[in-house]
Amino acid sequence: MRVGLGRTAWLMAACGVVLSGCASFDDRAAGQTFEPAPELSAPAGPQPELPEIDGSSGDGSTAPKPSQTTVPPPQGCTDYDKAVIATCLDTVAAVAALPSGSSAPSALAGERKSGQVLQVASGAKSSQLAKLDVVATGDGGLTSLALSPTYSEDQLVFAYITTASDNRVVRFAKGQTPKAVLTGIPKGATGNRGALLTDGKGALLVATGDAGNPSAAADPNSLAGKLLRIDTSGKPAQGNPTAGSPVYATGLHSPGGICKSSDASRLWVTDAQATTDAVYKVTAGASLAAPAWTWPDKPGVGGCADSGQSVLVATAAGSSVQEVPITTDGSVGGQPKAVMDGKNGTGYGRYGGMDPIDDQYAVVGTVNKDGGKPVSSDDRVVIIQLQPNPGGGTGKD
Repeated sequence: MRVGLGRTAWLMAACGVVLSGCASFDDRAAGQTFEPAPELSAPAGPQPELPEIDGSSGDGSTAPKPSQTTVPPPQGCTDYDKAVIATCLDTVAAVAALPSGSSAPSALAGERKSGQVLQVASGAKSSQLAKLDVVATGDGGLTSLALSPTYSEDQLVFAYITTASDNRVVRFAKGQTPKAVLTGIPKGATGNRGALLTDGKGALLVATGDAGNPSAAADPNSLAGKLLRIDTSGKPAQGNPTAGSPVYATGLHSPGGICKSSDASRLWVTDAQATTDAVYKVTAGASLAAPAWTWPDKPGVGGCADSGQSVLVATAAGSSVQEVPITTDGSVGGQPKAVMDGKNGTGYGRYGGMDPIDDQYAVVGTVNKDGGKPVSSDDRVVIIQLQPNPGGGTGKD
């Protein structure tokens, strides 16, 4: 999706905070070693102003580039950080970027515990789109959102939720009663998280947890612990590895997010396992037995985004976005770097859902009200930059 000039200028201004937080990886280390990122709480102190980086105000005029100044900390639900587009939500485990042309970016934000889905945008009051009936015990609830492959025509949204009896995929539009699409995904005391992504070919990818039963991930007769590929009515999609089966890959335990490259040549899924967290590069029909990267300190992996240069993975317990460098062939090309981790004022605490707006920017939700140290404006929806700034830009330091 291309972004118009006005929207691009807004994004560059709002995400100036992130530009100095990302880095290019010139090393191509073969070993997979990891140094745990520091666990820092969400900052509540002053943060610098976010100027128009390219000098454009977004309306064709030239805006001055102000010197770096501090911004007041949040006051109640008012957050002075320009990258923040929604405040005072509750545990934003699910986000979905909305197509908005040349206007300021907008998104859907899903609250894991309440099941509320809100439409949020910069400079606008949040409005409720739907209220889903969820059971949020353990790690369940509303854990993912995805727009219909034909959203511009049907305005449908898909959600992965936990109910009293199962985990399932539902679809809804504003003012409509949610309709079940795929039911009977096993539910347990743990392993109820799920993730959604449209695959760019008209199908919906569904990552399911193992419901606390690791053996279910390898059971071909169970929907648990799988990456499924279905059509919008819930049936197995055409072109799956096994005709008539929704299973696309196996071996998941508690998936946090699915993401793909802009050309759909790479597909990734994050997963929280018993002893490590991992990100997998998915091969159709394969068992997810060999992760692309693992984190032994279990930072709590969530949503992800493929920038072309790296895979960015949101983490909750790690209170950072992990930037995993990739090579031109899509393999991991070096050790991950923790960005937006609270150092030098760059960070928002615990991160949950993530969804790319385009190949440069993504929307993320925070989950500080779920085990973190929330500031007055938490939980928030934030715009971040996926690519390092070629011109240097202005950061929070």
